[in-house]
Amino acid sequence: MSLPAVHPTVVHMLADAARHAGDATALVFGETRLTYAQYLRCVAGFADELERLGARGSRVALVCGNSLDMPIATFAAHAAGAQAVPINPAYTTRELEHILRDAAPAVVVHDAEVRATVEPLAVALKVPHRIEIGGAAASPLTRWRAGADRRLPEPLPSPDELASLQYTGGTTGLPKGVNITHAQMSVNISQREAALPTRADDEAVLCMMPLFHVFAAAMCLHLAPYCRGKLVILPRYKPDVVLETIEREQVTRLPAGPTVFIGLLAHERFARTDFSHLRTAYSGSAPLPEATLQQWLAATGTPILEGFGQTEAGPVLTYVREGAALRPGSVGPALPLTEIQIVDVETGTRILAPGERGEIRARGPQIMSGYRNRPQETAEALRDGWLYTGDIGELDADGWLYIRDRKKDMAIVGGYNVYPREVDEVLFAHPDVKEAACAGVPDPYYGESIRAYVVLKAGARVTAEDVLAHCKANLARYKVPARIYLASELPRTTVGKIDRIALRQKLATEG
Repeated sequence: MSLPAVHPTVVHMLADAARHAGDATALVFGETRLTYAQYLRCVAGFADELERLGARGSRVALVCGNSLDMPIATFAAHAAGAQAVPINPAYTTRELEHILRDAAPAVVVHDAEVRATVEPLAVALKVPHRIEIGGAAASPLTRWRAGADRRLPEPLPSPDELASLQYTGGTTGLPKGVNITHAQMSVNISQREAALPTRADDEAVLCMMPLFHVFAAAMCLHLAPYCRGKLVILPRYKPDVVLETIEREQVTRLPAGPTVFIGLLAHERFARTDFSHLRTAYSGSAPLPEATLQQWLAATGTPILEGFGQTEAGPVLTYVREGAALRPGSVGPALPLTEIQIVDVETGTRILAPGERGEIRARGPQIMSGYRNRPQETAEALRDGWLYTGDIGELDADGWLYIRDRKKDMAIVGGYNVYPREVDEVLFAHPDVKEAACAGVPDPYYGESIRAYVVLKAGARVTAEDVLAHCKANLARYKVPARIYLASELPRTTVGKIDRIALRQKLATEG
């Protein structure tokens, strides 16, 4: 099928929104509102600054939480001809150092709150320029809002240029940078629009998810300007604030992870919230419990549509269509121009029939160009034009996809990917730890949580709480094990390897 309009780049998309709906509200954060004309001026002003600092053809790291500055900085990096590198500001020095070293940005833009982490690293790694935002000067990147003469720097980026470098975890314990071009990003926006059409000039999208996350970028940051809608940004998820905002801003589209829907349903204010303007909720990043889906539909009259994707896929591959009969457990059929196949795990070449389980592979114009500085891992993920997702699933007779398991050793904690290998490496780094292994286990709220077994060295006097404190100092909060158990030995296979299956089963039954 043909797609709705595909913009050359997201910069062209934002410029088009400003041209057709310059006076419409584009961004809302707290008491501050920007129209599309003001939004574009701010992007143009900061893009000029980034270009003067040598960003064109390089990368701009964005170590920022949710604010008005984050969308402005993201679009400005694109407009300056740079590759945007969104990074979780909660990362520890250890986590951030690898990404900044690998990305080698010309500029790092960061929140004032993370100065103590970012500044020494930027100096040590010789990052040429550092720009601090936030702090006493709230939303400093909005200072160009009144500059009617502001124009985007020329030339605008071209479709084949790199647009984003999004880091995702790896089985090696080190995050990999995913290279996405403007063409891949833009076509995925239009693929999503074809499957989940919005109403031009008549949408209000709520974003409480972190804008550095690929799901928020696809379903909030890019969705809103495509339809010239209003993007309402919250600094973080707080259920009472979310419910109040849904009502006050007459939110029509609500993208969120399963933990948000579970939390909202349990909140005392939920039953008296006016959802009359809400048209659709979108779920992603982790499996949605069927009970949550049914409870939400019964209480609000609106469906939660599930989709499937990953950073390497631009990121969206499938979505349940609005108005379709819900099939619990399914993440829907493929987006237009996207092929999904189930292949045998052993060779990855034998296509399986409907109802058979195997590895999910995907093909389409939104698939990544490859991993930065990782030719071997790129060759493993991209084979004969197909992206091998590492997820296990099956297709039904109608082509609807069901996710059944993961081939790669990964947990999804509150919508964030956590690779146990990375947590293991941090545990091993403790001087009193002899052996350690962790796994993701089912959690009723977060979907999964990390738990770990640790074997101490002979004579060690440390406690599980001491080891946990070491993890907190070296890992973002969502990666920190929920529980650490001290053990005399780890479960092993007959050939002496750590038995990951037995480990996961033991951890799931502990406590």
